[in-house]
Amino acid sequence: MFYSHGHLPGLLLLLFTGVAHATSLSLADAERIALEAEPGHTALLERADSLREKAIAAGQLPDPKLRVALANFPLESGGFSTEGMTQTQIGFRQAFPPGQSRVIGTRRYESMAQELSENAAVRHRDVLLAVRTSWLEHWYWLHAGEVVNEIRPLFVDLVTVTQSLYSVGRRNQHDILRAELELSRLDDRLIEIKGKQATTRARLSEWVAQAAALPVDGGLPAWTSLPPLEQLQAHLEKHPAVLAADSRISAANDGIELARQQYKPGWAIDLGYAYRDGRLPTGMSRSDFATVSFTMDLPYFRKNRQDREVAAARSVRRAAHASKEQFLRQLASQLEVEYARWHELSRRIDLYQRQVLEQAHERTRAARVAYQSGTGDFADVMRGSIDELNTRLDFIRLQVDRAQSHAVVANLGGLTL
Repeated sequence: MFYSHGHLPGLLLLLFTGVAHATSLSLADAERIALEAEPGHTALLERADSLREKAIAAGQLPDPKLRVALANFPLESGGFSTEGMTQTQIGFRQAFPPGQSRVIGTRRYESMAQELSENAAVRHRDVLLAVRTSWLEHWYWLHAGEVVNEIRPLFVDLVTVTQSLYSVGRRNQHDILRAELELSRLDDRLIEIKGKQATTRARLSEWVAQAAALPVDGGLPAWTSLPPLEQLQAHLEKHPAVLAADSRISAANDGIELARQQYKPGWAIDLGYAYRDGRLPTGMSRSDFATVSFTMDLPYFRKNRQDREVAAARSVRRAAHASKEQFLRQLASQLEVEYARWHELSRRIDLYQRQVLEQAHERTRAARVAYQSGTGDFADVMRGSIDELNTRLDFIRLQVDRAQSHAVVANLGGLTL
């Protein structure tokens, strides 16, 4: 649900009050906060409402005009009753726009308002995608830090083991220095991860404000399946950005019709009444006058006016059609690329679960056993430990990337997650 500007201060207070009592931030919470307090959507809806008001105004007749005059008053001598044609006049004029201009103008504004409403729906989808991507990225760096902190004691143990073996003469000092170097590198990596956590938290705060300071709750969303690509492609025509393009084309068609109406004449009716004072030579009172007149436009010089307006409106329509076609191609391409990426990531995740994670762990364990027994090289131990750490981080990265890819596909295909 979205709210107007008048409701935003109270809504923000409610959200921040809820944040103050919350202990964690789930993805669903982040989506709710981002959508409820998102001003871009509200701005588009307000602009759409403005155009709908203009649509009503465009369908009305122009305001009538009142004319009041003192006509033929003698300047040399005499007064109001001296000359027979001296009059006090009051008149009323009502103009009528040419053809169906009012009806078409109303329809055009309504199409423009519908385009903005569809753009508001686009904004809704884009905000959902942005907050999901930001939340998932922040989730990754938080869990990357947890993995590194979890494995750090093993590197500390390696330093201890090398020092112990060196003290009994079984290993040289080079192993100690290598173990201490890798521990320092791991600490440097933790510093980098802390920086990434701060950066992703700041980016998430764009959408959830103070709630970004809360701990991220829960695991990754269970977005592990997608409908067939053909089904998603069929929904591209219903993407709100495409519907907005359709509304823009409708407005352009109405623009052409509105320009064509200028070939038809506009007209106006004038009603007037003139009061005269004084009397005729016969002694009778001078008669008052009544006037009725019609005024009509003559659209004669059409080459550089009406013809140009119609040509300009047709160009606008051609541009609207071309923009829609371009956008449809862009959407189709993005969907196909992201769909293929999602499947590739799924296959890699499956491979990691079946083989890579276990192989990395077994290699590290074997290298440590061999080293402690005096049959292995310390370089193998360090490479195995670092590879296992990187493998675990890569596995988390793959899961996050797949979830982000799923969010993109959902945005394009209109999936409800």
